[in-house]
Amino acid sequence: MSSSKQKSNNKTAKRLPVNGWIIFIAAIILVVGFILWSSLFKAYPVNGKKQMLAISTGDTYSGFIDRLAKENKVNFPIILKLYQKFMIHDSMKAGVYEVRQGMSIRQVMQMLANADNAQMNRILVIEGTTFKQLADSLRKDPLVSKEVLNLPQQQMLQALNIPFQHPEGLFAPDTYFFAKGESDKKILSDLYKRQMKALDAAWANRAPDLPYKDKYEALIMASIVEKETSLDRELQQVSGVFVRRLKMGMRLQTDPTVIYGMGDRYTGNITRADLRTPTAYNTYTNSGLTPTPIALPSQKAIEAAMHPDSSNNIYFVATGNGGHTFSANLESHNRAVQDYLSVLKSKKE
Repeated sequence: MSSSKQKSNNKTAKRLPVNGWIIFIAAIILVVGFILWSSLFKAYPVNGKKQMLAISTGDTYSGFIDRLAKENKVNFPIILKLYQKFMIHDSMKAGVYEVRQGMSIRQVMQMLANADNAQMNRILVIEGTTFKQLADSLRKDPLVSKEVLNLPQQQMLQALNIPFQHPEGLFAPDTYFFAKGESDKKILSDLYKRQMKALDAAWANRAPDLPYKDKYEALIMASIVEKETSLDRELQQVSGVFVRRLKMGMRLQTDPTVIYGMGDRYTGNITRADLRTPTAYNTYTNSGLTPTPIALPSQKAIEAAMHPDSSNNIYFVATGNGGHTFSANLESHNRAVQDYLSVLKSKKE
C-alpha cells in the first residue's frame, strides 16, 4: 500500500469520531430543546381566548405544578420546579389571574409571583372567626378601599343599612373574589346580604317548637354551635343539647361564650375564675342565650340551629382524640369526663 493511501485512511479514521461527537451533541441539544419547549414554553391550556385562574393563600408552586402534571396539562414537571427554584425568587400570590390563550407555562408562573397581576382580590372569611377578625383583615388588605370600617360601630352599621345594634354573626363566611380596589362597604354589604338570605331560608323551614323568639336568636345559637365543634357531623347534636337545655331552663355553660365575653383579656387559657366572673356573655353565670352572636356562623351551623337532633342528650365533653361524647344523664357524663381526663393524662405521659 502506498504511503499516500495510508495517510488518507488515517485522516478518515480521525474524522469519523469528530462527526460522531457533532451528531451526539446535536442530538442532546435537540432533546434538551424539546424538553424545555414542552415544559417551559408549551402553551398553558386555556379554554377559549382567556380564562381565570384562582390562587389561594398558602398555595405553592410545587403543589401547582404537581396539580397540572396530575391533570396531564404539563410535561416534565421537574423542569418547571427547577426553573421556579432558580429563576423565580418569590412565592405565589393569592388572587385571581387572567390567563390568555398562547401564554406559555413559564409566563404564567412568572405572573403568579406578582399580586399586581391579579385581576381580582381574594377575601377569605373563615367560619367561627369574629367580626373583629374580619374587620382587621379588611383594614390590612391594601386592595380594599376603606369607606366604613374606620367609622364608629353604630355609624358603620347605619352606612351599611344594617338594622342591628351589633355586627357579630351578620356576615357569611366563605371565600369571595372582589375587584381590586373594591370598597369595604360593598364587600360587607354583600356578605351581610348573603348571611341574611341563608338565615331567612333556614328560618322559613325550621323545625317546630324551637325555643327562639326570632331568627336573630337562632343566629346566636348557630354561632355558639359553630364555636363548640369543628365536625359537621356533630353540629345537630350540639344544637340539640343546647336547645334542650334552653327548654329545661338549664344554663348553656359553654366556654366559647365566656371567652367572647373576656375580649382582649383572653390570652389562650380559660380558668375557673374566668368561668365564675360575670359578663354579659358568660353562660355559666347567666341563663339563656348570649345578647349577640359570638362568631360568624356558617350556613351549616345555621341549619343545625334550626334542626337540632332528636336525642335526649343534655351533656357533652371532648374525647381528647377529636370529637365529643354526648350523654343524656349526669352519671354518663361524669364517666365521659373521666375518660377525657385519662386521655389527657396518657398524652402528657
